[in-house]
Amino acid sequence: MSELTWGIVGLPNVGKSTLFNALTQKGVSSENYPFCTIDPNIGVVLLEDKRLIDLSKASKSKQIIFAPVSFVDIAGLVKGASVGEGLGNQFLANIRESDAIVQVVRCFEDDNVVHVSGKIDPLDDVEVINLELILSDLQTMEKIHARLSKQKKGKKEDDLFLVVAEKCLNHLNQNLPLRSLELTEEEETFFKTHNFLTKKKILYVANVSENDLPAMENAYVKRLQEYAEQQGSKVVPICAKLEAEISQLSKEEAQDFLNSLGLQESGLQRLTRAAFELLDLITFITTGEIETRAWTIKKGTNAASAAGEIHTDIEKGFIRAEVISYEDMIEYGSRVKAKEAGKARMEGKDYIVQDGDVILFHHS
Repeated sequence: MSELTWGIVGLPNVGKSTLFNALTQKGVSSENYPFCTIDPNIGVVLLEDKRLIDLSKASKSKQIIFAPVSFVDIAGLVKGASVGEGLGNQFLANIRESDAIVQVVRCFEDDNVVHVSGKIDPLDDVEVINLELILSDLQTMEKIHARLSKQKKGKKEDDLFLVVAEKCLNHLNQNLPLRSLELTEEEETFFKTHNFLTKKKILYVANVSENDLPAMENAYVKRLQEYAEQQGSKVVPICAKLEAEISQLSKEEAQDFLNSLGLQESGLQRLTRAAFELLDLITFITTGEIETRAWTIKKGTNAASAAGEIHTDIEKGFIRAEVISYEDMIEYGSRVKAKEAGKARMEGKDYIVQDGDVILFHHS
């Protein structure tokens, strides 16, 4: 699949740009005032995976290519964004182009950092953002419904889409996101040609203070977790200020610093893992002397489609997939030795690829 894009959203002054800086090591301004991020800033993060490092050593690879994820830092939304308040629809459009949403929620108190609404209330912050996304989708859906009603010619597809549009309108008018609307598989085809903000999956980042380390828990975080669980979403507590600090250190220094605070891994690692889980994503691996590389696919992807991620010609000429587990590759030290030990499986095009499969595709 193409490179994933996560839109980072939230109210002004919740720590979005600070988190973005930490994620991408970009020098994005994060001054203490609303709308300091005027243009969406885009940064690519490579998801480091120890499995690739181990396999590259076994294969004596010249380079390692981790799976890339793009993060887009979108300016702080405010109440009324859907009708142009603040920076309005310009930034709703930036969210629409993202595959999923990371909503940063302030879960710390600091008199030196102003809050746009004058108080710290994570659930109120979340509702402000979600309502603006719902109102934006409602406007879009009303236009689609009007067009479908006008163009209705008795075609089955037109009738189906009109019914779906009506269901969506009713759902949105109850201030509910489209991702919570239950539809049949046939009805879901409506969204193949229509892109809605509230249909995207959302991951909440609870931005905590350094005083909350290492547990990263407080009353605000607990309230947000309860809310997210009801919505079928997840919360990743992160201290954006800490992440910004460790992003300036070498890998060894950063790990030592984390260990000294009683932390095993960075917020980036926890965030990316949660993001992959939320979108049902996995990676398979190819390895050789030229490179060891991770390829991102949806869970449930078959071998032929996975081959197409490398090149469409490989999918078209697919013969079989030679699959060895990561564990067997490491235990035996190479593909040749793993094959000699009988650890290589020859799979057909319908084989469902598993996370961490090390694959060599045979094709015509």
